[in-house]
Amino acid sequence: MGKPRVLVVGTGFAGYHCLRTLERVLPPDAAELVAVNPTDYMLYVPLLPEVAGGSLDPRRVAVPLRPKLPRTRLVQGNATTIDLGARTCAVVDVEGREQVLEWDRLVLTAGSVTRLLSIPGVAEHAFGFKSVAEAVFLRDHVLRQVELAEQADDPAERAARATFVVVGAGYTGTELVAQVQQLTRSALRGRTGLTEADLRWVLVDTAPRVLPGLDERLSGPAARVLRARGVDLRLKTSVESVTATCARLTDGTEIPTRTLVWCVGVRPDPLVESVAVKTEEGRVVVDPTLAVPTHPHVFAAGDVAAVPDVFNDNRPTPMTAQHAQRQGKLAGRNVAASLGRGAVGTYRHRDLGFVVDLAGAQAVANPLHVPLTGLPAKAVARGYHLLAMPGNRLRVAVDWLTDLLARRQVVQFGLVPEAGVRLSDAEQVPTIKRS
Repeated sequence: MGKPRVLVVGTGFAGYHCLRTLERVLPPDAAELVAVNPTDYMLYVPLLPEVAGGSLDPRRVAVPLRPKLPRTRLVQGNATTIDLGARTCAVVDVEGREQVLEWDRLVLTAGSVTRLLSIPGVAEHAFGFKSVAEAVFLRDHVLRQVELAEQADDPAERAARATFVVVGAGYTGTELVAQVQQLTRSALRGRTGLTEADLRWVLVDTAPRVLPGLDERLSGPAARVLRARGVDLRLKTSVESVTATCARLTDGTEIPTRTLVWCVGVRPDPLVESVAVKTEEGRVVVDPTLAVPTHPHVFAAGDVAAVPDVFNDNRPTPMTAQHAQRQGKLAGRNVAASLGRGAVGTYRHRDLGFVVDLAGAQAVANPLHVPLTGLPAKAVARGYHLLAMPGNRLRVAVDWLTDLLARRQVVQFGLVPEAGVRLSDAEQVPTIKRS
């Protein structure tokens, strides 16, 4: 009899740390480790706004899997169907070829996708922001609009190209506005036909304040920083419709623009929608050991899993990197325990606080729930990211130092085509066969 195979679908925070744990606690002859992921890297999503803002090289947020997971066989592709009864997983690789993988233990860590609302024009005209390609494209697109705005003879076209709308004032949207606005200010160097007064940034959210998930002692200072920089905060407001040249808000305002970025939120990967197990809010229901109750050899962690939070009346834990990382480690230990190595544990974790980098010398943070702003928060934010990143720490630190000491480079590469970054270009929903 061969070694049991552990198949991990997705190598985000949860999947990566699950595999790292398995490689650490299982001897080489105990199990075969296989990962399915469309890329050969683990994406450190929290720093994507800095890639879009030009302060970090795109490679800094991509942690290569093979050097970090030497015992794991990586199947680069997308899981399309999972048969829980037959214990098989069909995968389409990057060249469109299909293969079927058998498994003895399955760990679902497929993560999340952009949450898209039924608003006319959003899917066709809004840009997503969940990948390196989208961050690189957005950086080029924004710089291109600045260039075209300066060249435009029509004042209306000029104003529209110099107007940038971000929908969603959570962590991603707030950081994105802060970082990319700094990029546009750098792009004005040496220009005589465009000034900072011509640039307009608009942040839209239905919530009554920015960063609604944080304490008001942090969201208030963050809002003040953005307003001081000239960001137009449209709170208690949503988008009613979007065209190629205009965003109409629910308060009746029409904003001519060529750029609308959708950062409203995320939902579990569509793979979960067809799984033959119980779900809650679109997430796979698991017990405190992260096992699926009806399928004890199937585990789930991260954004796709409704993990009961013992510190919050057993409601599902928030979809944050902090929880995904720790759940991934526990999933690895419990999978190993199911193979006779170690003891089974249950998930218990209190949030340690959050950090929000607002570019420049500004940030807000609440480490251990102590609110900080300004330079102290900036130091905590960067220290947290350097500790949390699985790799590339020195490279990230060097990029930050370079950005501090030298002027930010403003260059368009045009490497990422627009096709694929619109929300309407999202992949079709895969399916999972019933057991």
